[in-house]
Amino acid sequence: MIYFDSVSKEYADDNTRSLHQVTLTINKGEFVSIVGHSGAGKTTITRLILGEIKPTEGSVFFENMDLQGLRRHELLELRRRIGTVFQDIKLLPDRTVYENVAFAMEVAGKSDEEIADDVPYALELVDLRDKAGRFPSQLSGGERQRVAIARAIINQPDLIIADEPTGNLDPKNAHEIVEIFKKINDLGTTVILTTHNKDIVNSLKKRVITLQNGTIIKDEKEGKYHL
Repeated sequence: MIYFDSVSKEYADDNTRSLHQVTLTINKGEFVSIVGHSGAGKTTITRLILGEIKPTEGSVFFENMDLQGLRRHELLELRRRIGTVFQDIKLLPDRTVYENVAFAMEVAGKSDEEIADDVPYALELVDLRDKAGRFPSQLSGGERQRVAIARAIINQPDLIIADEPTGNLDPKNAHEIVEIFKKINDLGTTVILTTHNKDIVNSLKKRVITLQNGTIIKDEKEGKYHL
């Protein structure tokens, strides 16, 4: 599904190299944790997959598409197939839980009927159906992150990228959030998780890619957090 072919990324503004000759394949349906200290290159990998930045060397492929060669409208079409969840949640404060999730469908041009059918299902999946009428300010941090997940999956993406989604959460909420990602993965969606959370990575018993100074130092099928 995703293939990095000898990818390096150097940022011109400070002449730092974030990735160095990274080659990796992520298959459809996998759950992959990418771990490493701050500055190891985790976020650079996710930004390359989203086409937000281009590699300095090498190529990034999504299925058979070389992302460097995509036109703007093709890149936007690709991004509709990717759901993103970040540590910085950015919900719309003046909209309810239901409306925040529905908004993602409205932007994608979905009908009122589709929205009415799909939003309750997404909220059920993240265990928030009973909070559909609440505003973000009335939710806990864990609940707000669940809304963000529902928003990310509402258009049925092929891939979810979760970049440090539990960074601001306590252990209980962090565990619950990861259980939701596992559920989403069990339904067939590919999940890429970047995290510093050792306990989460070790509990998953899924593939773990470990980065150090922009280089892959470990890639284990049922890996652990070694740093």
